[in-house]
This record gives sequence, structure tokens and C-alpha cells, in this order.
Amino acid sequence: MVRNQAKKSDTIGALAKEAGVGVETVRYYQRRGLLPEPPRPQGEVRRYSADDLRRLKFIRSAQAAGFTLSEIGELLELSVSDDRARARQLAQARVAALDEKIEELREAREALAGLASDCAKKRSGPCPILAAFDR
Repeated sequence: MVRNQAKKSDTIGALAKEAGVGVETVRYYQRRGLLPEPPRPQGEVRRYSADDLRRLKFIRSAQAAGFTLSEIGELLELSVSDDRARARQLAQARVAALDEKIEELREAREALAGLASDCAKKRSGPCPILAAFDR
């Protein structure tokens, strides 16, 4: 994410609104070092640029893909150096983690579907669904 000298015009509130996040989210990303905090010339209101908005949207998109904030920080650094091999490693690790989560969810779905089927068949005694969660 190379920052150019785009004209700064948005306040933090406008930036947050345009990115679909809260102002506190923007401030949190700034504290984490993911988003730069623009200077406040002569005590004026800080102004954010289109580059800041792009960076904020990048962070949100990477989060939606499942990357941690630490990984996102690394991706932002990699975008400057264009280290594609490391970016690919991070993406492959994220894909593997997603595959693992998908398998866990598939197993949970099958178990719950089986309990629902058992519940429909069983007319007396404790409900198999409730009994399974009461263990």
C-alpha cells in the first residue's frame, strides 16, 4: 500500500462511514499500527485521504478473508516490498485453516442432523438433542 500525496479531505467520521466501520474501529487500527494517523496541522482536524480509505478497506477485506490483524499488518508491509512468495504463504496458510474449519463445521452439521433425526424417531424419554448438550 504505497501512500501518495492525495489531497486529504475526510474527517475520521467520514472515513469510517465510507468504509462501513465505526470511528473507534479506525482508532483501534491506528493504535495497532495498521492505519497511519494523519498530522493535525496547527491544531486543525485531522484529514484522511483516498489512500487511507483504500487501506482501511484493504484491512476490512483481509479480515473478512479470515486474516488476523497481525497477518494483515504483515500483508500491508508485503504490499510495499511486493514479496509475493510470503503473501502466497500467508494465503495458503489461511486456506488450510479455512479447510480445517469447514471440516469441523461439516462434522458438527452431521452430528446435529443425526440428533434431529433421532429426535423425530423417538417418541418417549429424554430428547436426544437436549441429552447430547447436557453431557
